[in-house]
Amino acid sequence: MNDEGIRQAVAADVAAVKAVTDAAFTPYVERIGVTPVPMGADHAANVAAGRVFVTGDPVIGLVVVEAHEDHLFLDSVAVHPDAHGRGVGRRLLEFVDAHARVLGLSEVRLYTNALMWENQKIYPRFGYEVVERRADGPYDRIHYRKRLD
Repeated sequence: MNDEGIRQAVAADVAAVKAVTDAAFTPYVERIGVTPVPMGADHAANVAAGRVFVTGDPVIGLVVVEAHEDHLFLDSVAVHPDAHGRGVGRRLLEFVDAHARVLGLSEVRLYTNALMWENQKIYPRFGYEVVERRADGPYDRIHYRKRLD
């Protein structure tokens, strides 16, 4: 598998985006007791809106982002379990920072489920700080932000 380069997803990638997202988030279903939001996303609409960026051929990782007036929202990051430990997630997070800068945005925001404790170790290593913990329906979320220099 080639996992270099990150590119904007196209319609032909929708099935792969769904497959990688499902593979990445399925292990959390039992732990959090609900289906993680990214698994139910309208992947075709996100791709059509230019919000999805992928890496690999075949696709092994992706990010879904949304530009706001004052920040870039990192809606989802997913790496196929077969690609764990190869730096794919790191490259995707570095891409998000670079993409925010290209858009003239000085902050990246995201949230993760409080029961996805692995993420609570990862995001601070990449410069994210906790802003708040807030329940949103059945989801207990920890909100993060990263200010870019």
